[in-house]
Amino acid sequence: MELIIWIAMIVVALVILLWFFPVALWFQALLSGVYISLIQLVLMRWRGVNPRTIVYAMITGTKAGLKLKANELEAHYLAKGNVPKVIMALISANKANIPLDFQMAAAIDLAGRDVLEAVQMSVNPKVINTPPVTAVAKDGIQLICKARVTVRANIKQLVGGAGEETVLARIGEGIVSSIGSSESHKMVLENPDSISKVVLNKGLDAGTAFELLSIDIADIDVGKNIGAVLQMDQAEADKNIAQARAEERRAMAVALEQEMKAKAQEARARVIEAESQIPLAMAEAFRSGNLGIMDYYRMKNVQADTDMRESIAKQ
Repeated sequence: MELIIWIAMIVVALVILLWFFPVALWFQALLSGVYISLIQLVLMRWRGVNPRTIVYAMITGTKAGLKLKANELEAHYLAKGNVPKVIMALISANKANIPLDFQMAAAIDLAGRDVLEAVQMSVNPKVINTPPVTAVAKDGIQLICKARVTVRANIKQLVGGAGEETVLARIGEGIVSSIGSSESHKMVLENPDSISKVVLNKGLDAGTAFELLSIDIADIDVGKNIGAVLQMDQAEADKNIAQARAEERRAMAVALEQEMKAKAQEARARVIEAESQIPLAMAEAFRSGNLGIMDYYRMKNVQADTDMRESIAKQ
């Protein structure tokens, strides 16, 4: 029984010892031409680094002809970087004769970009389909354009360079500018490659993580006659303004007519009021002796003659 306990203790001690001293991993690295001390592997565990990840990365890189340093790989691992992907990116770049060192690859990886995909995109350019871009030529015809953009990753601009969304936005702006400067939509339909030339000459890839290789117009559709629509809208607006002004003048005329009627009624009231004072004035003239009976008859004759003349004139 005691022998079994001793054997178990020895086995446990050996497991713990081999875990702290990864002899097998050290021997595997030695056979692969990677010279790293056993003490360094032990210290990796104490620093929170997985020695297997570092050793396998160094073996892979060394077999591919790269010169790597364990301390650099450890530092990248501790910075939460993806060590295997960085090594694969370095190997791909080395085979494709793309200048890329470990510091640059690590910086790209820590910046949140896929460094391996960037290297692959440098070897095999990527085709991006732009969303439909709507623009209007000078003759007022709307054109809807779609383009295919071939880009290659710019390794030097991956850190701090603008992304794919910025490239698409700039291309859309260039397409709108090119179509908008055309005298007629027919010119654009006859020579769609003119759009590509104008856009490429603008240098839209400046400050981005990509290099524009080509812009190919995939499709152009004719949309609405924006010029005619704008003219119709303007005519409708002018009509509404004219109607409003006419209504305003009509309202002013009605108000003026009402005002004139009120003044006429006021004048008639004053005349009636003045005529009502005539009998009183004549009576006062009779009493005071200023008006005689003959004068009164002559006034009546004149009034009768005037009424007769007005009656004849109306007939």
